[in-house]
Amino acid sequence: MLTHKKIIVAVSGSIAAYKAALLVRLLVKQEAEVKVVMSEAAATFITPLTLATLSKNPVLIDFVKDKTGEWHNHVALGLWADAMVVAPASAKTLAQCSYGLCNNLLTAVYLSAKCPVFFAPAMDLDMYRHPSTQENLQRLQDFGNHIIPSTHGELASGLVGEGRMAEPEDIVVQLNEFFNVPKPLQGKKALVTAGPTYEVLDPVRFIGNHSTGKMGFAIAQRLVDKGATVHLVVGPTQVAPPENTHIQVHRVMSAAEMYEQSKHFFTDCDIAVLAAAVADYKPEVKSDKKIKKKTEKFILEMVKTVDIAASLGQIKRNDQFMVGFALETHDILENARKKLAAKNFDFIILNSLQDEGAGFGHETNKVTILDGTEDPKHYDLKSKQAVAEDIVNEIIKRIK
Repeated sequence: MLTHKKIIVAVSGSIAAYKAALLVRLLVKQEAEVKVVMSEAAATFITPLTLATLSKNPVLIDFVKDKTGEWHNHVALGLWADAMVVAPASAKTLAQCSYGLCNNLLTAVYLSAKCPVFFAPAMDLDMYRHPSTQENLQRLQDFGNHIIPSTHGELASGLVGEGRMAEPEDIVVQLNEFFNVPKPLQGKKALVTAGPTYEVLDPVRFIGNHSTGKMGFAIAQRLVDKGATVHLVVGPTQVAPPENTHIQVHRVMSAAEMYEQSKHFFTDCDIAVLAAAVADYKPEVKSDKKIKKKTEKFILEMVKTVDIAASLGQIKRNDQFMVGFALETHDILENARKKLAAKNFDFIILNSLQDEGAGFGHETNKVTILDGTEDPKHYDLKSKQAVAEDIVNEIIKRIK
């Protein structure tokens, strides 16, 4: 879909600027025409010569080339492009674009652009989480720009968390999907649950699990990419959900809260993907004071939580499509088949903690899809974004 598209890659001052080389190369390989605009700070991280060679066009940094008087017309550039991708988008560049502070060629081109603009933020996790950065991202999105969310992982500072620039391959996928106008889920409404639930024991303790919500978040984003609007019901997780005007995020804590929110949106949805890791049991009694360590043994009486999947499966209409997950440690196919039937799923996604790189906390997953009619469909270990693409494509193939 990028053949003959005119794309500006705007590179700002971030250590992630090295990824711009691969992004430019991937775009050129898809036969896009690429022009690169850099900030002065970006040129300290990656040389203009590298990007000029890969893009086959001169790299533009200043309004005037050296002292020759050759003018780099930001207005003409803004009118030329079919899309502008700011990657990496540093905290400073996000703030400048958000408030229209036009003090370099990059921001001048942004303010002149008549085309869709995509921002791929890259910075340290505390900078990314700071309220001012989040406000700037929201402002830019409110202006009609597209945010390609940062991912979770190891950062240049040595810390681990949100702030990594999206991988160039994923940026190219989003550009392809944007220009691929036909969207098979256009007009469809989806419900996605993600993350863990916490069941309170006392004012300072809870019972929960290690789910991060990453798989559910990736599915929500892919559903939107295919044209759907999504209600995303999220348990307590430290990973930020995707930022998109077509994704409405609803925060919950317990299984009961997740059930109430899910039931509310389920009645009006076409697709439901229940990716949350919901606690099966909760303490029978919640203490209003911190439980003190007094005895050698402590017996905790537990009761079942509401079975969200089974409850929704009982009220599922024939025109609704429901997908569930099964994370198993043993007898995995047998247990998944039982859950598929018991919950009234249209298909179930099985992953095993026996598979290296799958399960909670990883950036990757390895899944098997079962629908009760065909042989199980096994997939190799992939990024969770790629797994989400496979899952959503299976939904599209089967949806009525």
